Amino acid sequence: MTAVQADLHIDRPSVSDGAALWRIAKDSGTLDLNSSYSYLLWCRDFAGTSAVARGEDGRPVGFVTGYVRPERPHTLLVWQVAVDRAHRGRGLAGSLLDGLTARIAAEHPLTCVETTITPDNTASERLFTSYAARHGAAVTREVLFAADHFPDGPHAPEVLYRIGPLTHPSH
Repeated sequence: MTAVQADLHIDRPSVSDGAALWRIAKDSGTLDLNSSYSYLLWCRDFAGTSAVARGEDGRPVGFVTGYVRPERPHTLLVWQVAVDRAHRGRGLAGSLLDGLTARIAAEHPLTCVETTITPDNTASERLFTSYAARHGAAVTREVLFAADHFPDGPHAPEVLYRIGPLTHPSH
C-alpha cells in the first residue's frame, strides 16, 4: 500500500470494492458507466493492473482501471480514472496513475501508456498530458473509434492517446 496523502492510501482493488468503483464512476458525470457486474469482474480479474485510493476508513475514494494489452505486452491501456467528488482537486488522479504505472513497471517492462479520451473531456486530457510531461514522454493522438462506430446512439469519438516511450516510469 502506498501513501498518497496523510489520510489516503493506494493499493490493489478487491471484489468487495466493485460496488464503490461503480458508484464513483456513476457519480463522475463524465465516464461511460459500465454494468455493476463489470466492475466486480474488473476488481477480480484486473486488480494487478488497476489501483484504488482508500480513505482512512478503508473505503475507495478513487480508482484507475487498466490492463496490459495482449498484443503489446509493454503497454498499459488505462480504461477509467475517477475520483469521488469530495476528493477532487487534490492531485489524486495523477497520484493513482503514477503509483499504478510504477507498480507495473517494477513487475515487468512498461514503455507505453494508452488511453482514450473524448474531445470534450479536458480534465482527462490535462491528467494524461501532465503524466506524459512528468515521465519525459511524448503524446500522440489519433481517433481510435469514430462516432459512427458506436451502435447505441450518439457518442463522441474516442481519441487514442499514446504516451511513450516512458523514460521515467517509476517517478
